[in-house]
Amino acid sequence: MACSIWVVDPAFEKTLLVYHNIYDSWSWIGGHADGECDMQAVALRELQEETGVARPRVVECGPGNIYSLEVLTVNGHEKRGAYVSSHLHLNVTYLAIADPDEPIRIKPDENSGVRWVPLEDAIRLSTEPWIKNRIYRKLIDKLDTIRA
Repeated sequence: MACSIWVVDPAFEKTLLVYHNIYDSWSWIGGHADGECDMQAVALRELQEETGVARPRVVECGPGNIYSLEVLTVNGHEKRGAYVSSHLHLNVTYLAIADPDEPIRIKPDENSGVRWVPLEDAIRLSTEPWIKNRIYRKLIDKLDTIRA
């Protein structure tokens, strides 16, 4: 199990991305649950660890505040000097609002950049075709139901 957190500014105009070292791409924030049952807590912890954002507000948007569910393919890769074979992530995504003026920072062992970008730039900046064309597009379009 994995979880992600799609973070937007209060105006729903920007999203927070990290430059993910393994995927070599600008990416949403998230990680493995590693057996923990409170997926929302995992997503919030990943947000704080990966970006430094400490005061997000999770948007109530469905059962368990789940914004989206995905089954994601992960290609084989090197992680901390060891090979990790191809696998699937059963992923739970949460939506959070954070202040773009709050300090952000990188987590060098996982990412080499953190920045706020206009929503559509999440699609332009990603080098992962399936993620940008299917997942990020879905997450951006779904914001219209939350704003309404």
